[in-house]
Amino acid sequence: MSGFNAEAIKQDFPILDQIVNDEPLVYLDNAATTQKPKQVLAAIENYYLRDNANVHRGVHTLAERATAAYEAARERVRSFINAASSREVLFARGTTTGLNWVAQFAAERLQPGDEVMISIMEHHSNVIPWQEACRKTGAKLVYVYLKDGALDMEDFRAKLNEQTKFVSLAHASNVLGVINPIKEIAQLVHQQGALLVVDGAQSIPHMKIDVQDLDVDFFAFSGHKMAGPTGIGVLYGKEELLEQMSPVEFGGEMIDFVYEQEATWKELPWKFEAGTPNMAGAIGLAAAIDYLEDLGMDAIAQHEQDLIAYVFPKLQAVEGLTIYGSQDLAQRSGVIAFNLDGLHPHDVATALDYEGVAVRAGHHCAQPLLTYLQVPATVRASFYVYNTYADCDKLVDALEKTKEFFNGAF
Repeated sequence: MSGFNAEAIKQDFPILDQIVNDEPLVYLDNAATTQKPKQVLAAIENYYLRDNANVHRGVHTLAERATAAYEAARERVRSFINAASSREVLFARGTTTGLNWVAQFAAERLQPGDEVMISIMEHHSNVIPWQEACRKTGAKLVYVYLKDGALDMEDFRAKLNEQTKFVSLAHASNVLGVINPIKEIAQLVHQQGALLVVDGAQSIPHMKIDVQDLDVDFFAFSGHKMAGPTGIGVLYGKEELLEQMSPVEFGGEMIDFVYEQEATWKELPWKFEAGTPNMAGAIGLAAAIDYLEDLGMDAIAQHEQDLIAYVFPKLQAVEGLTIYGSQDLAQRSGVIAFNLDGLHPHDVATALDYEGVAVRAGHHCAQPLLTYLQVPATVRASFYVYNTYADCDKLVDALEKTKEFFNGAF
């Protein structure tokens, strides 16, 4: 067990200090969204109390302060992911927006007979944009499947060929909890001359990300899954590719000059940021990055590994409980999807809520995966920096009580 003090960290998250259904709240729905520390809330409040103004075009003092804070947030993100330039950091609404932007770029380049490769474990946000791009262009959407609950690399290598133009994969699955070998995959993809797009929503909150070391072409993520605010996310793209991409939205911030019949765009990164940007969101995201880096990304990853190593065998010991995904804990993030025999996942989640334990139940926006696993839904517990061994014990205890409750009901 590491020296990571999750109990002390929990004090930074006031929302966690409450009673739910007469029980202390145990929040295990972090893959859906994380809670926000006081430091992030203070940064957002400070912006609205002191600096609120529209950015970039104003010459008055508030506008200049807001612009400086907004662009400092972009540089903070650049440093966090080790992008080569802040021109490669585009602020968006979240991961979904970023993936849609890249898929629209793909739709401009794909030809009939070209192939786009994704995996069966993808979130719908990394499925539907590619379905649409392929439908519009006549390209073929190819799926890679699983082996032992993880990406089948033999299947991947067999299906990757000179027709493959884009490969888009989750770095970490929001259901299986498996971490995909993105650096290795990038080498294989680039050998075929294809581009690699990565959905980083479930990886960047939990581990150190270096986009240059991974050599990904695009990397999308969301602020709200990494202790930041909702409504802000990032699309990283290599500069030479972003230069080739057309803007998706028009007007406001992204224009250079508008004539009656045509217009020109600003340079990177602003050509993609139409309208008034989410200044407070970007500033809140920068504060979240500060918070996580103060804890240390390697320490966060180790803490979650410790929690999973602690709770996994306890869950396996619960009679009638099935865990989905790889049993190799070294391949897993802090996400565990499971079911209890004979009980609907929504009933299990409701019963856990009666015990104060917040989990998610449903298809987790990954219906192709659950169809492949031949289950309509699962329960999902997902851990973060403020979760403790006591939280793990409470989950297991609440599951045993859930079984007793339903067994007594029949």
